[in-house]
Amino acid sequence: MSIFRRHGSSQRQQQELENNELQSESKVNELRAALGPLSGRNLKYCTDPCLKRYLEARSWNVEKAKKMLEETFAWRSTYKPEEILWHEIAAEGETGKLFRSNFRDRFGRTVLIMKPGLQNTKGMDNQIRHLVYLIENAILNLPEGQEEMVWLIDFSGWSFSTNVPVKTARETISILQNHYPQRLAVAFLYSPPRLFHAFWKIVKYFLDPKTFQKVKFVYPKNKESVEIMQSCFDADNLPIEFGGKTTLKYDHEEFTKLMIEDDKKTAKYWGFDQKTNGNAAPAAVAEEPGLLSPAEC
Repeated sequence: MSIFRRHGSSQRQQQELENNELQSESKVNELRAALGPLSGRNLKYCTDPCLKRYLEARSWNVEKAKKMLEETFAWRSTYKPEEILWHEIAAEGETGKLFRSNFRDRFGRTVLIMKPGLQNTKGMDNQIRHLVYLIENAILNLPEGQEEMVWLIDFSGWSFSTNVPVKTARETISILQNHYPQRLAVAFLYSPPRLFHAFWKIVKYFLDPKTFQKVKFVYPKNKESVEIMQSCFDADNLPIEFGGKTTLKYDHEEFTKLMIEDDKKTAKYWGFDQKTNGNAAPAAVAEEPGLLSPAEC
């Protein structure tokens, strides 16, 4: 008898999934209709998975998701994140304070590594441009079937002298939450010092509830937090500074070569000419990376 119950339960779960998918598709179509005719980069930006992410960020309220998207259109038209070139912000990356890693998590998601203790500049505007550039780059390099990324934050050498001002933190969080919704799978804050908690008490109030739930503090001697991290990473791929077994050394020269090539891919994707060292990237439009959401760890 229990076998039939389990079978029936499985059928109900499948039916619920199908119903949810139909409702999701209906909402996406409703949002697209509400936005009206789109053109240029806005049209390319608004894939069905993109609209779904904005709907999820606004609890499936079409009017609120529409407003959020329109604010992103306005921001992207002035900030032009897709047009930032590596050579414009390369100085920010010289110490390896933020870079895209050469490994992925267990779900195949792109991993960004941040080391705030290696802060090397004081210009907050360019620091934010550097961050936005790498987020755009991480999205460009998401594998098919993924649309979220993972952050690993190493606090070695961190102090208040290398910390960003609260105003900058607030502006950064605003950009991430309002213009890159549902792009964060999880952010691991590895072994932050006690001093950081004073800063965190202020910053956490800028986070919306969904983002707040994705921030995980990890301490090497805390079994529960380590297990959460291990559920996302294979220790053989994870750098030593995050409790893993591998050595990962940032090479700015090699990373620069990679980013210059990616600048060409970005220009090709968005359909504009991008000149680097006299070479123009083709203006043809590339196929868009897959943007289906993975299960969150």
